[in-house]
Amino acid sequence: MKKQSHGPEWHFRAIPSKVPGWLAVTAKPPTSAYVCSMRRTISFTLNGKPTHLEADDERMLLWVLRYDLGLTGTKYGCGQGLCGACTVVVENEAVRACATTLRDVAGKSVLTIEGLEQAGKLHPLQQAFLRHNAFQCGYCTPGMILSAYALLRNMPQPTEEQIREHMDDNLCRCGSHTRVVEAIQEAAKERA
Repeated sequence: MKKQSHGPEWHFRAIPSKVPGWLAVTAKPPTSAYVCSMRRTISFTLNGKPTHLEADDERMLLWVLRYDLGLTGTKYGCGQGLCGACTVVVENEAVRACATTLRDVAGKSVLTIEGLEQAGKLHPLQQAFLRHNAFQCGYCTPGMILSAYALLRNMPQPTEEQIREHMDDNLCRCGSHTRVVEAIQEAAKERA
């Protein structure tokens, strides 16, 4: 029985590239060049400070924050952008770092839980979470706080319903959602 062919058999060969960090690859027969790695310098503002990284621009922001920059407050939860544990704020919007590439934040402002406190003093939202015991194990707390922060930046006086709707995609397996809503309400009142 003859093996069915699904097109030409590809043999890859590296070609020296003039762009540092890039590897060009051709296939036999050489029809075109392909770029295997999009390693380049990405610049963005991180927690108020200019940041420049040479990295693969398709890498997820979560891994860059945790492993390249040592900011472990951003947590890995589901890896699919569904649970909210990895929430950071990009340009005043809550985004999931596990589903956001480094390229997506180029030239933008990124805020992590580590950047929320100022001069050693907790942000009023962090203080409200503490006062209301709006956490148990604490794993989801950084994502919850940053999601709430983005909400209050864009809607300073949300109703309870608006808070619940906004926070609905941030999961807390310990069940502290009621205290989370109370903490956000208190922080909103303090801002008024």
